[in-house]
Amino acid sequence: MKDFTTGNETKLILQFTLPMLLGNVFQQLYNVVDSIIVGKVLGKEALASVGASFPIIFTLIALLIGIGSGFSIVISQFYGAKDMGRVKRAIDTMYLFLFAAGILVSLLGMYFSEDLFRLLQLPKELIPQATTYLDVYMAGMVLFFGFNGTISILRGLGDSKTPLYFLILSSVFNIIFDLLFVMVFKWGIAGAAWATVLAQGGAFISGILYLNKNHKIMKFSLWKLGFDKELFLKSLKIGLPSGLQHTFVALGMMALLGIVNTFGTDVIAAYTAAGRIDSLAMMPAMNFSQAVAAFVGQNLGANKIDRVRKGFKVTFLMSNVFCLIMTAIIILFGSQFMKLFTSDANVIAIGEKYLIIVSSFYLLFATMFTTNGVLRGAGDTIVPMFITLFSLWIIRIPGAYFLSSKMGETGIWWSIPLGWSMGMIFSYLYYRTGKWKSKSVVG
Repeated sequence: MKDFTTGNETKLILQFTLPMLLGNVFQQLYNVVDSIIVGKVLGKEALASVGASFPIIFTLIALLIGIGSGFSIVISQFYGAKDMGRVKRAIDTMYLFLFAAGILVSLLGMYFSEDLFRLLQLPKELIPQATTYLDVYMAGMVLFFGFNGTISILRGLGDSKTPLYFLILSSVFNIIFDLLFVMVFKWGIAGAAWATVLAQGGAFISGILYLNKNHKIMKFSLWKLGFDKELFLKSLKIGLPSGLQHTFVALGMMALLGIVNTFGTDVIAAYTAAGRIDSLAMMPAMNFSQAVAAFVGQNLGANKIDRVRKGFKVTFLMSNVFCLIMTAIIILFGSQFMKLFTSDANVIAIGEKYLIIVSSFYLLFATMFTTNGVLRGAGDTIVPMFITLFSLWIIRIPGAYFLSSKMGETGIWWSIPLGWSMGMIFSYLYYRTGKWKSKSVVG
């Protein structure tokens, strides 16, 4: 476990971020490998069907991801305060909550899957495959929450290396199962979904076995988990605004997909493939944000405000350097990356244009996420929630609708940096007020 309350800020944050970054890259490979194999083996219609599923998946899990982040912040701050008793009780409470929520999400997702695709105006020829993929994916939600909950807890305790090993293991399983189920057994799009479910389940079970053997705080027994109402409410107070923020972001993704869907299969397939590349490219900024949140949580718990400011500055610089590198790579090799997913020339051209437009503004995204990471680590999640909702629902979605009516699908791509710019400006202005310093849960 890493103690962020002493030592060089740059070194600590970088050492914490790099294993987490590598781990999240492997985690993203779930979606990337699924999409590459589906696009190359099953065609652009199947690729578009997989892409149409992910905004729905995100919407169904978004609230719970946000609440889970509240648990992670509480765990981080109590760990910084060296209160191991409440750390353990918070971990038990988080697992019980996530398992119950996973069952509920599975049932809702499978019951409403086809209706949701019709609501989003997905082309009729894509609905059967998309429904099949979503139903199988939803069946594994308990494993998904268990796996990601374990990783989140470890990071809250300052351990970013152990999650890396499990993410690598899971990604390797996923690639093997993808090749086996889709290319050998010919299970079609359902095979890609089963590959992800089984890979997550295998990694979760492996992780629990490892933790029970090596970590006293993390020792897991389903029958001995205890629920702490006080810590649940603390976590809910911090995590619910983030959960609502994630939910409205997810609903925004669905609204954007609804606009994308009106342009047909080629644009949906391009949006899917380019989105996978884009997600990988944005990983450094997102992981630096997670790292600075853990750093801020521990240092606020230890009442070291000066270290929080220094952590923000060094994270801002490192995150932006990484984003400049990713922008250069995407602009130079965007077309080649698209060819990994499909051989269709029109899909490749549409996706390349998306990548050039969006990647040119990664610095905005990195600055916004670094600032929000500080606010989240402090437990101040309500104002960032409203800022995110404003930039998405008042700027990005109306912008996508208006610009796409004038410029075609390219207008949707331009709405993305437009939303980032507003989010960055308001997040930084709020950070400068310093009001977030009083939000620590320790006391």
